[in-house]
Amino acid sequence: MDKKKIIISAINFNEGGPLTIYKECLKYLEENFLEEYRIVALVHDRNLFSEYEAKIEFIEFKDSKKSYLKRMYYEYFYFKKLSKELKPYLWLSLHDMTPNVVAAKRAVYCHNPIIFYDVNKKDIVNEFKMFIFSKFYKYIYRINIQKNDFVVVQQDWLRKRFKQIFKIKNVIVAHPNVAIDDLDLEKNRQNNIKIVRNSFLYPAFPRIFKNFEVICEAVKILEEKNVTDFTVYLTVDGSENLYSKKLFKKYKDLRNIKFLGLLKRNELMKYYGISENIIFPSKLETWGLPISEAKAFGKNILLVNLEYAHETLGNYENVIFFEPDDAKELAKKMEILINGKNVKFDGNIEKTIEKPFCRNWKELFDILLSDNK
Repeated sequence: MDKKKIIISAINFNEGGPLTIYKECLKYLEENFLEEYRIVALVHDRNLFSEYEAKIEFIEFKDSKKSYLKRMYYEYFYFKKLSKELKPYLWLSLHDMTPNVVAAKRAVYCHNPIIFYDVNKKDIVNEFKMFIFSKFYKYIYRINIQKNDFVVVQQDWLRKRFKQIFKIKNVIVAHPNVAIDDLDLEKNRQNNIKIVRNSFLYPAFPRIFKNFEVICEAVKILEEKNVTDFTVYLTVDGSENLYSKKLFKKYKDLRNIKFLGLLKRNELMKYYGISENIIFPSKLETWGLPISEAKAFGKNILLVNLEYAHETLGNYENVIFFEPDDAKELAKKMEILINGKNVKFDGNIEKTIEKPFCRNWKELFDILLSDNK
């Protein structure tokens, strides 16, 4: 008897958090489903998944990132033909678009929150492409979304917004797994690395909504007060895009900021190890991986006071919250940590999330493959 087929599609994932999610998904399927199912993964570059190639079938789409027209051709035309050939039991699209496919079960994993970002005039000037993208993506999400048996999002606030905007009910909240084991391994390697006193790290790619300005303005306030016994590490250097170029030009003379540029993961882990505190001011995230990483390292966290941040952090004591546009408040709370006196953490308590809710891939696939929709 032929095995049922599971198709996992994410032909544009080739780096960062999305690629990590794809690999973790395949890892779980490889370890638990090969006896019962035939797993086929649609990818941009199969070489990125060499650790799974012996047990999972790969179909490569090397030209998928050439243009959005090419991507849309695959999603809305070619995949229908492919699905008729493969006859999948489950087709899970991991990257936002709901393709035209024929399958017993269909699901889409929506991870890009850009449609919920309120773009202002400054944002349009600095990142016009992102402005257009934010408008375009709302329509991309809408196409075929009601044809899915399940829509998967990473947080409860996203589920509420998806239900409201797209008039759907079948939305699963699935918290992503963070590779804590890898982080623990890095921590063990760094036992002999000296923590830099009064250091703050913000690890993020420069996008408008990442809100680097609030940190830079806070540093400026502290320097003007002659508070200088601290270091802020930012993972930008002005070479990444127009936004980072303007950011670097405006704040490059601040003595207490070190502009590191983009870091490879092993380099970033070293900075997690040596940094005393993590700052995370991003205004928009589906998750916010550095929050989970900072928590795994046991760092003090200065965290933006937004709904997504509270949900991502869960139960944690060593956190101080600040408002996203209040540089004076952030500067004050940085100074409290720098002085190290009368530090009072806000703490955070994990919120209760209604079902359907998944904490790992097992719980998610139990729902996706269940006979009960």
